[in-house]
Amino acid sequence: MKITAIELYHVSVPLKETFWPTWIPGYPQTHNRFTLIKIMTDEGIEGYSAGSAMGRERQGLGDLLGGYLIGADPTDIDRIQSLLKQAGFLGWRNFWIEPACWDIIGKKENKPVYELLGGTARDIPVYLSTGEMHEPEKRVQELMAMKERGFKTAKLRVKNIDIKDDIRHIKTIRKGVGDNFTLGVDANQGWLVSIVDKVPAWDLNRAIQFAKACYDNQIEWLEEPLDSRDYDGNAQLKKEAKIKISGAELNYGWDEIKIMFEKDCFHVYQPDATFAGGIHQVQKVIKKCHEMDRLFSPHTWTNGIGFYVNWNLVLADNENKLPLEYPLEEPSWIPEFREGIIDPIIPDENGILRPFTKPGLGFEINKSLLRKYGKKFFKITEFRLKLKVIREKGIKEALALKKKKEAQ
Repeated sequence: MKITAIELYHVSVPLKETFWPTWIPGYPQTHNRFTLIKIMTDEGIEGYSAGSAMGRERQGLGDLLGGYLIGADPTDIDRIQSLLKQAGFLGWRNFWIEPACWDIIGKKENKPVYELLGGTARDIPVYLSTGEMHEPEKRVQELMAMKERGFKTAKLRVKNIDIKDDIRHIKTIRKGVGDNFTLGVDANQGWLVSIVDKVPAWDLNRAIQFAKACYDNQIEWLEEPLDSRDYDGNAQLKKEAKIKISGAELNYGWDEIKIMFEKDCFHVYQPDATFAGGIHQVQKVIKKCHEMDRLFSPHTWTNGIGFYVNWNLVLADNENKLPLEYPLEEPSWIPEFREGIIDPIIPDENGILRPFTKPGLGFEINKSLLRKYGKKFFKITEFRLKLKVIREKGIKEALALKKKKEAQ
């Protein structure tokens, strides 16, 4: 099998209410934006994946990808990984594309990707993952309402200037919801963004103090309390903290995460396959978690397609007993707009996701919604790539390149 064509789309799904993500403090998000890739093969199979976007920053990506992927075998994941890594040397982190090849493999084998990876169809509990920081009294009311809808676990956000306000935040919420509700906290310090509000970066001392406050208030885990590449700091915090420390959601794949294992940075590893190396590299993380008696629970705050990618990895890990992150911040970030161009993903009244059984990554693109929210900005085929090379290099050099590739 070989890749014969690639299409890229800018997708922008307008939100009905403005969303204020804590990972970009002070920034109003009015759309769910991502880049959609469609990979076509000589066997007529199509694979899809998506990468989060702020806007149209990937406008020139297609010119780069064509030369790397056209003609490649999408079932040779090791080679695809190598090609995407090489393309990334020139500026873009491209591993979000790799799951589209798994989508192709699953459709060819007529199996969900998680089955190809050794997993089985099973129910998965989810935890409510908030995305904004609300006043704690308001958040208590929201969490109690979500508890009535079946959620048993929730993740809070903290983003105050002073640590005393962060501590008051979790203390008030714990007191308000009572003991019979599991709570985690995300500090969003792993990849701090301060383009609007100038929030401070935490140092080890602040992280240790806050981790102690989390323990005192029965918080189950603390997520990314330090810079994601502060390996020594994270390792020291893990040694001192009495609660679980987690991270690695956006680190650059196995090349960085293996250092975290060597330093023993976390109790829980949370790589998102659309950022941290694709499905293949996250499989390495899961295997290492088993070897070192660590936990795996992927980040899923991207879009519906990204959620399916990481859902497959949890289903592939038959030993995984943790709930899966379920992004939800009503009324702005809700399934209709989070998924955008695929069917909404909805847990049942007990906070459980029933397994999907469709082959590939498990979703289907709604072509009508793609036409509504998406704009195709690039298409490359084998023929178009040949013309491009001739125009740019000349017929003599194009023929020489062709001979070199055919000889390999």
